[in-house]
Amino acid sequence: MKSLKERILELKKEKNAVILAHYYQEADIQDVADYVGDSLGLSQEAMKVDADIILFAGVHFMAETAKILNPTKKVILPDLNAGCSLAESCPADLFQKFTEAHPDHIVITYVNCSAEVKALSDIVVTSSNAVKIVQSIPKDKPIIFAPDKNLGKYVMEQTGREMLLWDGACVVHEAFSLDKLIALYKQNPDAQIIAHPESETHILKTANYIGSTAGMINYVKTNPNNKFIVATEAGILHKMKQEVPNKILIPAPSNEDNTCACSECGYMKMNTLQKVYDCLLNETPEINVPDDIRKKALIPIERMLELS
Repeated sequence: MKSLKERILELKKEKNAVILAHYYQEADIQDVADYVGDSLGLSQEAMKVDADIILFAGVHFMAETAKILNPTKKVILPDLNAGCSLAESCPADLFQKFTEAHPDHIVITYVNCSAEVKALSDIVVTSSNAVKIVQSIPKDKPIIFAPDKNLGKYVMEQTGREMLLWDGACVVHEAFSLDKLIALYKQNPDAQIIAHPESETHILKTANYIGSTAGMINYVKTNPNNKFIVATEAGILHKMKQEVPNKILIPAPSNEDNTCACSECGYMKMNTLQKVYDCLLNETPEINVPDDIRKKALIPIERMLELS
């Protein structure tokens, strides 16, 4: 019998489909993907796709973004319940009231939000380009930054700009234990700590490097150091190990006493190889975005891609 991976690759060819996967997906899914990347890379790749079907192995807001950029293509998601704690921390109705209370502000939203929230925005950013885009805003223009307060604080520190922050956060990146991280570092004093800017400030203060998932991978590839403690979702380690097989990669410990002692996104892990196969076979669940929302959300995404 053919393996599940082989059947997925055959189906992909038969249906003229492409699989886009986030770094936080399980290793088997990354292995059958046409492209594995972070939010910015996936957004850029979605625009280049020459296929009838985009299977997005990630979470709901990512598949929505792919649909916004590709309205004529069928976009499918292996598990419709694969949401995002950060996106859920910013309901569109409450965010609209917030922006209406500050009509003079430019609204910048992190890509980890719903299509409806993107539609309320002036510019969308990712962790790769948030600092650069905020720096491009005239200094006399006040800024709302949502939904991630931790990324917002980091951007404020890097740019010297005051911003009005929405009170949202990612439960995965807030799960790292500072005490456990310091204890781990004491056991590995030759390691460098690298962290994602969605992490809390006290974690970022320990880091030798702060950057997006793609930035972190590039850092371990180019840095001469041989050992790294990695403070982001543990799924990134699969790609990192492929890129630097001879280096030692240690997942940063979380507050939770889970099986891997690291931080994992339950939403990202809802997608499985079997669900990818079923999704491709049946071409469902399909992601659709109402046309009025899609057109409004497209504007800030295109601004981001132009600035990137």
